Amino acid sequence: MREVDIVIIGGGSAGMAAAIGAYKQGCRQILIIERDKELGGILLQCIHNGFGLHMFSEELSGPAYAERYLNMIKDAKIEYLTQSMVIHLNRDKIVEYVNPVEGYAKVQAKAVILAMGCRERTRGAIALPGYRPAGIWTAGTAQRYLNMEGYLVGRKIFILGSGDIGLIMARRMTLEGAVVLGVAELMPYSNGLPRNRKQCLEDFNIPLFLSHTIVDIRGKKRIESLVIAQVDQEMKPIPGTEKEFFVDTLLLSVGLIPENTLGMEADIPINPKTRGAFINESYETGVPGIFACGNALHVHDLVDFVSAEGEKAGISAARYIENRDTQTKTEDTDHQFSILPGDGIQYVVPNVVSLDRMPDKIEFLFRVKQEYRDCILKVYGDGKLIRQWKKKHVAPAEMEKIILNQEEMKVVSDELTISLETS
Repeated sequence: MREVDIVIIGGGSAGMAAAIGAYKQGCRQILIIERDKELGGILLQCIHNGFGLHMFSEELSGPAYAERYLNMIKDAKIEYLTQSMVIHLNRDKIVEYVNPVEGYAKVQAKAVILAMGCRERTRGAIALPGYRPAGIWTAGTAQRYLNMEGYLVGRKIFILGSGDIGLIMARRMTLEGAVVLGVAELMPYSNGLPRNRKQCLEDFNIPLFLSHTIVDIRGKKRIESLVIAQVDQEMKPIPGTEKEFFVDTLLLSVGLIPENTLGMEADIPINPKTRGAFINESYETGVPGIFACGNALHVHDLVDFVSAEGEKAGISAARYIENRDTQTKTEDTDHQFSILPGDGIQYVVPNVVSLDRMPDKIEFLFRVKQEYRDCILKVYGDGKLIRQWKKKHVAPAEMEKIILNQEEMKVVSDELTISLETS
């Protein structure tokens, strides 16, 4: 069994950035393990532009963005394996994987970074009523078929869910000659970024049906039509509001779930609100030496933020290796305070902060529970107000970010709470 300093599971935007972060910190024995035939992850099928504005100060397509990081990986001579599936991870940081060349293999790491990304919710996860014919796809699968394999999955399309992938596929299918009859969204607001609502729906006159869901799917061999209906405040269909659409394809854009099967095998505590790991200010999970970042930690809006998070996790993993003996000695006396989501907040990352290892500034990422206008974001330390910001508009589709400095957090001993209050 070979030994390396850091094993990174996943070679997408988070994994590649984590490798670069660890390399910058001085770590040289880094191994990326990727199950696909090349590095890049989901970026390779995202041929639209809009990537890289934060990281590279220019607008790139998904493959071009991935190529930037791949070139960094090659320039740094960081080792990576492709077509390699990790099948097991334990608390001792032994990673087991299989590939066509080595067969079954093991590697012992001093630190592990989880960067496996996320997966799409399927029809079974949301219990859609009706028959189960052909022609029902997740939006991401349809995107891969079209952009990487060259197959158009349908001609008359309806989309359920207004997540960003669904909105982008509404435009993409239209540009390829398909007719997109509409997008239905269960919530009273869109779950996509404002720019995608404008560029992908409004610019192409594709109707968005808010507070609607599918109540029937018709067709036995292939989908022939579907029926949507408006829902009330309890998300129940309202009789008499049904609309039928004759289609040959239904795309589902109904949410993403962080991929954490391996983390659960290693007994890493999972946050039920994010489906990702609980982490501290260094992106370290509840198992010392195992770190998490990117969409495997919580679902992001922009790949630039995924990369930024991955790089921080890589730096932290390299520092962990440098200071392992010291950290082990101070672990029992290390004082931490919890980070809690308050009123109006779905979740906050990170979940705990160490007073002994607290950096000069900490970035907190979070999402709100629903749309709010003219509200006040407040941060409390042990019940006392630390800071507040006025917000004109916040929505679940857009991840929020605040930065607190060490001086502000020194007053906290037990818990820091982020809340949203309406005026």
